[in-house]
Amino acid sequence: MARLPRLYAPGLPQLVQANFISPLAAPSQPAPADILNQLATWLGESAQRHRVSVHGWVLANDRILLLATPADEEGLPRLMQTLGRNLAARLRGGRVFAGRYRSALLEPGAWVLPALVWLETYPVRSGASQDPDSWPWSSAASHTGNTSAAPAQWQSDHADYWACGNTPFDRQANYRKRLQDGLSREESQRIDQAVSGQWALGGPSFIASLAHTASRRVAPGQRGRPRKKPAATSESDAPTPPAPGTPPSTS
Repeated sequence: MARLPRLYAPGLPQLVQANFISPLAAPSQPAPADILNQLATWLGESAQRHRVSVHGWVLANDRILLLATPADEEGLPRLMQTLGRNLAARLRGGRVFAGRYRSALLEPGAWVLPALVWLETYPVRSGASQDPDSWPWSSAASHTGNTSAAPAQWQSDHADYWACGNTPFDRQANYRKRLQDGLSREESQRIDQAVSGQWALGGPSFIASLAHTASRRVAPGQRGRPRKKPAATSESDAPTPPAPGTPPSTS
């Protein structure tokens, strides 16, 4: 089965997941701080070089998660390629990613904040951290106001995060509550499915609006063969009525 082309639409954020072929450290070992610190530096440099606005990010032992808006269609692929090459050289091994990264287009105003929560709570879901904003290699601390970690200077918060409040304190407090409340099962499932399938995530009108702007189709097609339309009956196929006075056939 041919793989899908990269999904892109101008000006829209994407939720990105890239899994490592093997974890950076064994589960019984602490997180490799030196590697993750270096990876964060590369992420910032590559994001600026390839004109990708990074709104949220998590660097974990087994994957990279990003919420980002690229300036053009090549921005994200080039950023991920740079990270892969740099990390491979750092580890002195072959390729580091388990296949291509996966991404989903997000509808602003509806799915950006849920995607950010999904991303920033991954260290908790994976058992690496007790609290989202205590994981050092993440954007969560800057979004909740946790001063234990300095915010990344290259991070660019999305407009949906800015809409959480009129002041930095309000935004941090409101988002902190959202992060603590987490997502519903349906929200998590929809995000998982969108990233795994590499589709757009949004309402019907948003999906329809992408028909002429996205790089490819943004939703899965209907399964199975299309239904056959019943053949139209032409006048030549209709039975010929008997001539007047002709007795009906008994055969």
